[in-house]
Amino acid sequence: MSGSASLANRAEALPPGSTRRLVIEGARRFKAAWVEFARLLSEVRRGELWREWGYPSFDRYCSSELFIRKATAEKLTASFGFLERHEPRLAQGLGDEKAPPFEVIEVLSRAEAAGRLSADGWRELRDEVIDRPPTPAAMTRALAEKFGPEPRAPRPPRGERMAKLASAARRVAEACAAEGAISKALTARAEALAEELERFARDA
Repeated sequence: MSGSASLANRAEALPPGSTRRLVIEGARRFKAAWVEFARLLSEVRRGELWREWGYPSFDRYCSSELFIRKATAEKLTASFGFLERHEPRLAQGLGDEKAPPFEVIEVLSRAEAAGRLSADGWRELRDEVIDRPPTPAAMTRALAEKFGPEPRAPRPPRGERMAKLASAARRVAEACAAEGAISKALTARAEALAEELERFARDA
């Protein structure tokens, strides 16, 4: 059963007009009405409503009930927060103006979180973004031209990098062991490499 069909079935099983049903229906309309869904999702997160519905965490609620990943939920709620701070009428669906596509606001939200976009900076960009929404790529270029390039993400700590390498080597070793075309000697070398990297990661 597709995620969309599963969402429809879950919505039908809940009382009409209930917050829980409204959120699921918002998830189904996500692409067409992202602000409405993000507003409801933010309400669930702020009020910790997922606890009432039997979920151990907001992330588990999103993945199990709405079929959206943690990263998507984070982007949606952060983007809605951007609208709330800078364009409350758009956030509440008031007036005739329509919010720009989610992907564009998400770029702006990231820029603000990184300290690259101030309230004054948003005011410089506002009319063009609202009236003629750019593509996410064009929005990224415009931000770079006005406020400088996006800073590189900090390199993960050494221990984290080594753990990822060890994990990758372990997956290769297990795949070699499960593949009949791989010789025992080559499988043994892959296993030895995985073990050596795991020891290295533990010491890092």
